[in-house]
Amino acid sequence: MYTISHAARLTGVPAATLRVWERRYALVEPLRTDGGYRLYDERALQVVRAMSSLVAAGWAPRQAADHLLSEQPGRDTGGTDTTVALETMTGLRPAPGSAPGSGRGRSPAPVAAPAPTEVPDGDPLAALARGAAAMDPGAVSAAMVEAFAGGAFEDVVDTWLMPSLQVVGAWWREGRVDVAGEHVVSATVHRHLGAAMEACPRQPGGPLVVVGLARGSHHELGVLAFSVVLRRRGVRVVYLGTDLPAQDWVQVVRRHSPAAVVVGVPMRADVIAVRETAEALHALDAGFPVYVGGAAQEDVAHGTLPLGHTLRDAADLIELALATHGSTVPTR
Repeated sequence: MYTISHAARLTGVPAATLRVWERRYALVEPLRTDGGYRLYDERALQVVRAMSSLVAAGWAPRQAADHLLSEQPGRDTGGTDTTVALETMTGLRPAPGSAPGSGRGRSPAPVAAPAPTEVPDGDPLAALARGAAAMDPGAVSAAMVEAFAGGAFEDVVDTWLMPSLQVVGAWWREGRVDVAGEHVVSATVHRHLGAAMEACPRQPGGPLVVVGLARGSHHELGVLAFSVVLRRRGVRVVYLGTDLPAQDWVQVVRRHSPAAVVVGVPMRADVIAVRETAEALHALDAGFPVYVGGAAQEDVAHGTLPLGHTLRDAADLIELALATHGSTVPTR
């Protein structure tokens, strides 16, 4: 959580402007300390950055605010609270109408997955939420170790980790998990995914994929998990992490000459920065496809190619792209 002065430094928007946007447009609703001081979370900073970008591009503040509020998941757009929480933490979302484990090549046909609020407290899918509620990193870590010992990495991510994070989101919305508990889960999951990434053998040659997040985007669990899946399949991956400006993407691509680029779009507030990155990359005219993955991938367009909402299918698409490198670019 960030004070208003810290939020102003991180976003480049003056504190006075943050107060005006809050008062006039209800753009963000910062928490308040007992003393009345504002506290901003990461999601609020993302919205502020997007608002700043729109205003800088010539939008009227009211028009920009109305656009962002209408685009926020859960604000009369058909999104659910649990989907919002999952998108914020991971940048991934189960494909519409799919149940956990409903990836390609599975049988029999899956039955509908229970809503996160319907998962019993003792269910394995609630293990992360229990650890979050207790603010117990050890319990979260033990649940991760047990789950990933029981199946292929991408299957566990698609059928256990993503649904489990939905449960965390549901518990947070219900008040059973606070922000600190959510951070315990996020940090622990990040540590495990990072360790899995480092444990993968590095390939000395072959086509390379660059993966990361655009300027102002910080929710990296989805793209990090995807990078692990690619590396486990023997794909050479340069993982860039979070908050990379478009000009730095260009420098990386010039240095590494990738066969494909993947930019995460965890939230709709990230769309503008991802479009900026995509346009800068396309301007190089280097012939590589720019794929996008995450909850808001379909909103980007601008010559990007959506990867879908399961790691297995997205990785299959990238492998096909690498196999056909230099010929027709595969899409969903």
